[in-house]
Order: sequence, then structure tokens, then C-alpha cells
Amino acid sequence: MIATDIKYHLGFGPRQLGEEPPTLALLCGDPERTRAIALETAGVHCEQTLSTRRGLHSYLISLDSGKRLIAATSGMGAPSLSIVVNELVDLGIRQIIRVGTCGSIQEDVKVGSLVISRAALCRQGAAQDIAPVEYPAAANPFLTLALVEAAEHLAFPWHLGVTASVDTFYEGQERTASSANKQLLRHLQGVTEEYRRLNILNYEMEAGTLFKMAGVYGFAAACICGVLADRTSSEAVVESQKQAAVDGAIQVALRAAASLDSRYLQPAYLR
Repeated sequence: MIATDIKYHLGFGPRQLGEEPPTLALLCGDPERTRAIALETAGVHCEQTLSTRRGLHSYLISLDSGKRLIAATSGMGAPSLSIVVNELVDLGIRQIIRVGTCGSIQEDVKVGSLVISRAALCRQGAAQDIAPVEYPAAANPFLTLALVEAAEHLAFPWHLGVTASVDTFYEGQERTASSANKQLLRHLQGVTEEYRRLNILNYEMEAGTLFKMAGVYGFAAACICGVLADRTSSEAVVESQKQAAVDGAIQVALRAAASLDSRYLQPAYLR
């Protein structure tokens, strides 16, 4: 499908993107994080606000190198992300880096560090509308390597591994102390320890569906998350370290975006 009109949910179309539209997007769940990338980050120049429709803030930005990209908002969770990603791809986006936050479930993955997902355990209903349950939720290896190299260059503490992508913040991540619902379904009781034994690093709520969409649609996707909660000891977000973790994820994603080798992001490498 060729996009010829303003996208219903995103609120912008190809005309706003210019004669040489960007092919890469940084995607955040939180519109304030998207705004911070576009308007408050050194080395980033906001060319225009594309839309703030439905709280899905989107900006056309450029880096000091002249590279142009979109900073977009997915909203919380996989259903909203699936809509935004569908419309971004229809507008010509071929690489998406999710810049998010997460909770660690491994003792060595500390609050303030970064998790780069190489794949996801995908327990998300939206993904089942896109591909079978058995379809792999795997990140693009070249985008993922770019994130690893950027984190190493910038000397941020980072971890590479498998992420648990779930639909809910409370029940799905086995939160009870901070939840209004104290009664977990049986299959969720003990799920965090089960995932820990499977060497899963963290919980978040979007990457699994993003990775499956990438495989089906034929684009490259990767995910980096700042760790805000240590789920081995508490359900709480550590507010004192939140901003540093978010800033680290943003800086790494921007450096990775600037350094991407486009040779490895051609259609032949995306199947």
C-alpha cells in the first residue's frame, strides 16, 4: 500500500515528511519521552511537530550529521503500538528502535542500567492478530548490534538478552502489593520466578508485538529499555534513578541511529 493521505491515528502524512522522507523512527511509549528527544536533547534538531493527535506526539527531527528521522509515540501497550507501527510503515519507515523502560527480573540487571532485547517471549494478544503464537519475536541483529556498540562507546552499563513482553503492568508482571487486584490467576502465580529461571532479563509491554510485526511486514526493529525497577526485591519504580536510565536509553538509541550501516537494512536482509 502506498500512503497518499494523512494517517488517521498518527495525524500526519507523506507531505509533512518532505521529498526525501526518513526511513527510521525512534518509538517511545511515553509522549513526554518523545518530546524530550525532539526538543530537549543535545545534537537533535526538531524540524517540525508532525502531530499531537490522541497524545501520540510525533516530530520530524534531524541529527548533527544531517540524518533525518521521526520521533514517534506508540502509547502504552501492544494494541496501541500495533496501530502506530502499521501507519509508520505505510509512510515509508523501515527501521524502528523502541526506546522504553522496563523492570529487571535478574539480580545482576541493576536499576539504571540498559537492557537491549535480542528477542522477546511474547505473551500479547495483539501479536496473535499478526502472526501465529509460534512465530518468533526476534529483533533485527544489525540494529541490535548498533545499540550494543553505541552503549559500549558511551560507557553505559548494558545487558543483551530475552525480554518478557506482556499485556498488563500489574497482573501480567505478577504485581500484587501495588495492585488493586490481589488475586492473580493460577498461571501467573510464580511466573516471574519461572521467567527468571528461563534467563529472561526483564518485563516490558511492547517489544514482542513490535518484533513480530517487523518479521511479517518486512522492516527492521530493535528495542532498548532503561531499567526503572528491580523486581527481584520490589515492585516499585526507583524514581531517583528513572531520569538517568531514560536519558541513557535515548543517548544510545540516537548514537545507534546515527551509525547505522544501511547496507544491512535492505529488504534482502529483512526476511
